[in-house]
Amino acid sequence: MSGPVAGPVVIRDVAGLRAMVAGWRREGASVGLVPTMGALHDGHYALIAASRAAGHRTIVTLFVNPTQFGPHEDFAAYPRDEAADLRVIADAGAALLFAPPVEVVYPPGFSTTVTVGPLGEPLEGEFRPGHFAGVATVVTKLLLMALPDTAYFGEKDYQQLLVIRRLARDLDIPVAIAGVPTVREADGLALSSRNRYLGPADRVVAAALPRVMRETAAALAGGTPAAPLLAAGRAALVAAGFSAVDYFAVVDPATLQPLDRVEGPARLLAAAHAGHTRLIDNWPIEPGRRGT
Repeated sequence: MSGPVAGPVVIRDVAGLRAMVAGWRREGASVGLVPTMGALHDGHYALIAASRAAGHRTIVTLFVNPTQFGPHEDFAAYPRDEAADLRVIADAGAALLFAPPVEVVYPPGFSTTVTVGPLGEPLEGEFRPGHFAGVATVVTKLLLMALPDTAYFGEKDYQQLLVIRRLARDLDIPVAIAGVPTVREADGLALSSRNRYLGPADRVVAAALPRVMRETAAALAGGTPAAPLLAAGRAALVAAGFSAVDYFAVVDPATLQPLDRVEGPARLLAAAHAGHTRLIDNWPIEPGRRGT
């Protein structure tokens, strides 16, 4: 166990993490957990703030999880700067950074995988096979390593949030899963660690994603049949400069099943490529409210 002179303690092994949490429990403290892959930004800051606002001593985990990346994805290039992340964590007031090496999370001979059935199959599951098995497995491990009272995840990764809620419920993991609203730039772009990949021209293109989603969500809220609105939204993204649109779909917010029209609460989800950067986002829809 080691840490800086001021700010959060840094722990890299499970025994040290559990010993620290046990000490907090003896003091009567509650515990919040914020799992991250680093490259922290204001969205992560909001997760830490939500945990602290609930009165928790807050653990931030930093682990770039290899099992949720496909063979041609950006695992090797994913931004890593623990020193910068530690400054964000300290400024946000977290008590502890858990930053294990790969061999601690996946020791030799590790062979167990957690899968979450239908929730992980469409949308991201279709375009990133195996992604949610990697997410579900590592999050299950992190929840069981720390056993916090509450774990905090951003709504920006909406499908991931549903997958994690399902695994906690199905596996009887005694941790509440809290979703925190998406934090956005002034032009609406959802904050993401991958936004730093965007060059100036691609950043201009990227701003069209939240704009098109907001406009489409407002139209869908009026009860208009979904198919033509979704087709128009995809076309608008391509016209704005996106090189590809993986999906642009309106779904039931609990099951992720596609909807032909919005007659109750719904969610619009999208994944699109601005240059070499793949962006995902989602937008809530309330029926009858064109100002969604």
